[in-house]
Amino acid sequence: MLHAQLTESLVHLMRADVPSFIWGAPGVGKSDAIKAACAAEGREVVEERLSQLESIDLRGTPTERDGRVVWAQPTFIQRLWAIHEAGGRSALFFDEMNQGSPSTQSACYQIVLDRRIGEHVLPPSCVVIAAGNRLSDKASAQRMPSALANRFAHLDLDCDADSWRLWADRAGLSPLISAFIAFRPELLHKMPQQEARAFPSPRSWAQVSKIADAPDALRPALVRALIGDEAAGEFEAFVQVYRRLPSIDSIIASPEAAMVPQPHEPALAYAICGALARKATRSNFGAILIYANRLDRDFAVLLSTDAIRRDPALQETAAYVAHVTQNGGAL
Repeated sequence: MLHAQLTESLVHLMRADVPSFIWGAPGVGKSDAIKAACAAEGREVVEERLSQLESIDLRGTPTERDGRVVWAQPTFIQRLWAIHEAGGRSALFFDEMNQGSPSTQSACYQIVLDRRIGEHVLPPSCVVIAAGNRLSDKASAQRMPSALANRFAHLDLDCDADSWRLWADRAGLSPLISAFIAFRPELLHKMPQQEARAFPSPRSWAQVSKIADAPDALRPALVRALIGDEAAGEFEAFVQVYRRLPSIDSIIASPEAAMVPQPHEPALAYAICGALARKATRSNFGAILIYANRLDRDFAVLLSTDAIRRDPALQETAAYVAHVTQNGGAL
């Protein structure tokens, strides 16, 4: 299931109050997808990492009151009720659930199925979502007890470059990152073959975006620290290509005369397409389509598709309608 499909599926499950468990490799974007779905539903996320909790953290600390033992209300339940009493809705998100100890996972049985633990009840406006890595990912995940697994709807998140690039653009990541992943989609997520400490993943690319404008003397080492040597080397070469881009404004101003990348310059073509797609508006889309017609078909499709994914309203422009009619739906 891709990011967009997962978000839509989670929305439906939340509306039906069905607990959901999201499976995926480390760094694939599980948390981002969950938070995007909750944002779409207007839900505030209250996150707890089960790998860092003991069962008593879920049940609450036992104390004596009026000669009897009571359990202090855990902080996360207090937060959920505060959201509810303020008129809001929430999602209790257990991240790294299957990295928790067996006793901690067992403490979740009642929360997931009965929406309570001991004397503490979840508010009616709260839904339960969890996420974790698969055993095959070798990420310290433990086997989930069948009694707990049977309480969830299970969704697997796949890593897809096009879906992730759309998310990256909407999240405001550097256009340089999106253009590079279009050029080398297989480097969006690549699990290490050995005990490498850094490897490319959607999560680490989001971090690279934060330092993409670092000084030349620092950037290569910083990027290697996040995604490893191989991917960082290719990214740095792409950065140098990206810097040689002609003025995007000049391309839009004179699309018939602007330079066009040669067949032996695919990196430059990806960079130009990414920059133009990010710049597309209703007023300049006609000029961009004129330039797109001068590119190889694959890049023309990439450019127009990326622009429309970022702004679906571009499909309604007269320039786009005329272009599709003229090309028989080629773009």
